[in-house]
Amino acid sequence: MKSAALVARASNAGLAGVGVFWGALAAFMPDLKAGIGASDAAFGLALMMAAVGGIAAMAVAPRVMARLGRWGLPVAALGLATMFFVPTLPRTAAEFGIAMMGIGAAVSLLDIGSNMRLSDIEARQGRHLMNFSHAMFSFAFAGSALVSSFARKAGLGPVEILPLLAPVLVLIAVLTWEGAGWHAPEPAPEGADRRTPWRPILLAAVILLASFVSENATETWSALHIERTLGGAAGNGGFGPVALGLTMGVGRLMGQVAASRLGEAGLILWSALVAVVGAAVIALAPVPLVAVLGVGLLGLGVAVTVPSANSILGKAVRADQRGHAISRAWMIGFTGFFVGPSAMGAIAEGFGLRTAFLVVALVVATIVPSVRALGRLQR
Repeated sequence: MKSAALVARASNAGLAGVGVFWGALAAFMPDLKAGIGASDAAFGLALMMAAVGGIAAMAVAPRVMARLGRWGLPVAALGLATMFFVPTLPRTAAEFGIAMMGIGAAVSLLDIGSNMRLSDIEARQGRHLMNFSHAMFSFAFAGSALVSSFARKAGLGPVEILPLLAPVLVLIAVLTWEGAGWHAPEPAPEGADRRTPWRPILLAAVILLASFVSENATETWSALHIERTLGGAAGNGGFGPVALGLTMGVGRLMGQVAASRLGEAGLILWSALVAVVGAAVIALAPVPLVAVLGVGLLGLGVAVTVPSANSILGKAVRADQRGHAISRAWMIGFTGFFVGPSAMGAIAEGFGLRTAFLVVALVVATIVPSVRALGRLQR
């Protein structure tokens, strides 16, 4: 673990920065929703606008990161630091949607940049690092959500807390600087096939899509489910995102070891089954505590799917294709990060959040056939 922390320090810090931002935003979702007076469906649609900015950033990320070189991750982290001032400015659902476009772009650039860099380091080192690095995202997410939840219980809102977290991203920008340790990816061999390797990209994208739908839908709506559907006290809803972040962090640390025993494909398969059970527990929970436990199970299940799929994809393509392949898989899969909350809002509007979380269970189940196909391709 110590070696993984040192070897991939820059990517670890970048993914932790994404976790700090999303953890705080997830905990304050009830306040942000109330602040713009939006219905479930309107709020979900506004959240989906982040996909527009996010996908645009992913499309250009390989080119931007190649141009910036060793400055890529520090610049992306500083850009995300400025986004802490944005979510509290809108007064309508339309304005909130515009704000989420900028947030989606800033988050995605740091996220995909960190994953691209991490995949290159894995190839150079000949070892699995993805699960450890993604654990840093999860623990940072949980810590940020926990601090924000206690702030909410103390009567503080997003206006008071979110700007105070911006200096954390500035510190993270410093930690992402690699200096002389940075190396550009190896160029394509002479006469190499330059066509995009769509088969592994699409299989990985399906796994990413289902993972992001379940993860961000739970991040965004678990607090509302706990407080509104199950009658939890104000502020207690934030412990749903806390449970998600903590169990995903633990699951990824366990996955760092388990990947060497089960293989990345086998690890994803068994974890997806645990996530299906977790989503069903959330949907059927009679009291808030059971829902929080369900969130923890879901987090434990989906913890390893994204990093392990990244590792498989990175090994399935050439070094010069790696950044392009990962960005394209994420462009498809990352839509789930924003479509998930939006779809949850639409389902909740008509059928309630219990039904919405049952749909999440079905979505996670699609990982099983996809990872079996990707595992065959890896072999």
